[in-house]
Amino acid sequence: MGADTSAGRRLLIENVRIFDGVSEHLSDGHVLIEGRTIAAVESSPISAGDDDVVIDGAGRTLMPGMTDAHVHLVGMANTVIDLVMGSQTQLAAATLAKAKDTLLRGFTTVRDMAGDTAGIRKVIDAQPELGPRIYPSQAAISQTGGHGDFSFVYERPTALGGKESRAEQIGFMRVADGPERVLAAVREQLKLGATQIKLMVGGGAASLYDPLYTVQFTAAELRAAVQAAEDYGTYVATHVYNVTGIRRAVEAGVKSIEHGHLADEATIAMLAERGVWLSTQPFAEHDHGFLNPDSAAKNKEICAGTDQLYRWATKHGVKVAWGTDLLFEPDRDALQSDMMTRLGEYMTNAQALKMVTSGNAELFRLAGERDPYRAARLGEIRCGAWADVLLVNGDPLADLGLLGKPEDNLCLIVKDGVIVKNNLERAA
Repeated sequence: MGADTSAGRRLLIENVRIFDGVSEHLSDGHVLIEGRTIAAVESSPISAGDDDVVIDGAGRTLMPGMTDAHVHLVGMANTVIDLVMGSQTQLAAATLAKAKDTLLRGFTTVRDMAGDTAGIRKVIDAQPELGPRIYPSQAAISQTGGHGDFSFVYERPTALGGKESRAEQIGFMRVADGPERVLAAVREQLKLGATQIKLMVGGGAASLYDPLYTVQFTAAELRAAVQAAEDYGTYVATHVYNVTGIRRAVEAGVKSIEHGHLADEATIAMLAERGVWLSTQPFAEHDHGFLNPDSAAKNKEICAGTDQLYRWATKHGVKVAWGTDLLFEPDRDALQSDMMTRLGEYMTNAQALKMVTSGNAELFRLAGERDPYRAARLGEIRCGAWADVLLVNGDPLADLGLLGKPEDNLCLIVKDGVIVKNNLERAA
């Protein structure tokens, strides 16, 4: 268990070069953590009390904890066979165990975009060293035959009286057709603890029944979901790649487009005009493996759009968030770090670091009153911000690749004022 500073103890990190999550340069200074938040950020030395934990950063870089805006903690921790055959307790236990790995990669906050993680969030919030902060969406909502319909082709749809699929039984997906059922499905996820709502509005690579060109959910269904979310003070995010689906979602009031790799330039420009977020991923073909040739072909088409998506988003000034969307291959979860450093191929290191710290945090705040961490700022090193910080061997502004090897280059991880990892030789 990490060293807990939350019960009035103070942690002083001296002699560091600070990336504050907002600026594009480092500043020399010292940071005082008191309880769960940052109490002081000073260029001059800060006096230590007799009972303070003091760490000499020795010129290393101190930065905010990183964030991932599109994870599936249950999906990252379990294979497809696990999801089909495992008990609820097995799935939850595996998810909690793997959540610690995510934290040790330096990701102190994640937005979970499908999976039953509200209960896991409560456990981690009580013991911060167990994993990252979580913004749960609970079950992603899909139409029959949509990206989240994992029933077998010979099974009767739930809308026609059939039984729930395994994905629905474990709270990973919810299939709903028609405005009234969509309304109920959204309210169900909010009841279960969702901080935002996730809808499937177009085809995807992993699913069996929906080519990428398909448009899912009618305008009326989308508006019902948006209304239900807004009534709870939060927003809807939608999985969608194609132009028609993106435009329909935006017209309905959706606040975040997840993925978007098959958009055209005019549609990306529209996101900027409407102030809609693009929460996307720097996908490469090798990020996911598929046994189904159709899924592999869809994945190839999606990945081919990555480069132009980032170029158009930069050109038009779209609000862009970063995430990973790793699924069903727990032995490859370390790709989370690789995909973060890959951002350097599409933007400057400073832009990438701001995106994965304060940038993503701005998107998370759209949850409004549903935001469980609204009491302080995330992704920044400033007075009053949450005490989630990383001490890096080297300067990630100069070499983003340092963060691709967290086991070697993250020598100190602090989350919620708790020391989760400390590899420094001397800590008084």
